[in-house]
Amino acid sequence: MDLSDQKGPPMVTPFALDPQQRAWREELRTLAAERLRPLAAAGEPGRVNRPLVATLGELGLLARLFPADGTSGGPAAGAVRAMDLCLLRESLARECTEAETALALQGLGAYPVVQSGSARQRARWMPEVVAGRAVAAFALSEPAAGSDAAALELCAEPDPSGAGDGWRLTGEKAWISNAPDADVYTVFARTGQAPGSRGVTAFLVPGDSAGLSGRRLDMLSPHPIGTLTFDGVPVGAGDVLGVPGGGFRVAMRTLDLFRPSVGAFAVGMARAALAAAVAHAGERRAFGGPLKDLQAVSHQLAEMATRTEAAALLVYAAAAAYDAGEPGIAARSAMAKLFATETAQYVVDAAVQLHGARALRRGHLLEHLYREVRAPRIYEGASEVQRTIIAKELYR
Repeated sequence: MDLSDQKGPPMVTPFALDPQQRAWREELRTLAAERLRPLAAAGEPGRVNRPLVATLGELGLLARLFPADGTSGGPAAGAVRAMDLCLLRESLARECTEAETALALQGLGAYPVVQSGSARQRARWMPEVVAGRAVAAFALSEPAAGSDAAALELCAEPDPSGAGDGWRLTGEKAWISNAPDADVYTVFARTGQAPGSRGVTAFLVPGDSAGLSGRRLDMLSPHPIGTLTFDGVPVGAGDVLGVPGGGFRVAMRTLDLFRPSVGAFAVGMARAALAAAVAHAGERRAFGGPLKDLQAVSHQLAEMATRTEAAALLVYAAAAAYDAGEPGIAARSAMAKLFATETAQYVVDAAVQLHGARALRRGHLLEHLYREVRAPRIYEGASEVQRTIIAKELYR
């Protein structure tokens, strides 16, 4: 259920969607239901669904993430709009979470190339990513560096061959979406002795690089999540994204963009769960009438709707601020992700409770959402990390 779809006076808040945006959102939902959901159903859990990724490219949805600049064979830095990303993720999530995740992972893995890559790097990889022919991944987390991303241990040592401008990557990454099946990884490694975030460099590493291997983790997830092992993987100056030592900024700029859109993913799931609960409460009869006539149920639905709408507005506000270049993006992004993901968990759980045991039957929409909704409170910064970011920004 989506209050902006209801008939009546149009919303006039600063963050209301305009008619064109609402129409595009409905078009996306139709595409997701008719074209993408069957491909998702045919995929193998825990593996990259390449037909699904290719169809995202064929439908032009990946191109909306990465508008081409027409000169370098790929996007221009900063071209992606946060609002477009949020509307894409919300709309796809409402109809097909697998399609949403496939699109988001392409964006997360490749946006550092858009943001900080050279013309050569963009020309090599972005046409393939946008077409859905190459699968991208964002390799930041490590076994001992999850929420504390500045504690990376993957080591980039000077190449012993003596070339002078290269490194060898040694160490491990963990909890990496699309690993070990991705075609290209944005990898963050420590290139210097500087403590914390100052010694981190971002590299672009092809999936078939010598010395790179990985294994799948058995996770509660329809897409692959795995580990990567770097056994002296060679990288050169031409593989650096941005500048040596500037990798943490590359990561944080990427996450500032994608955190509100994680909130949009959560809003999409919350809207799907709310719509299912409203329909069920209107049809299911108990105690002499429909469930919706019970005050306990109707008040629960009202609370679910209110929190979902508040989450959506916070996400849209963060996206609008990002696109306008306003200050305080880190705090706004953190607020949007925090509130929306916590709200989605609440709404999905409440919808399951209203449905009863039938909602937990394998294949039921809410059973699917119940499994999907948990992870966004952890990845790209757990809820506790978002609260820390917000609190620090209050005193900046």
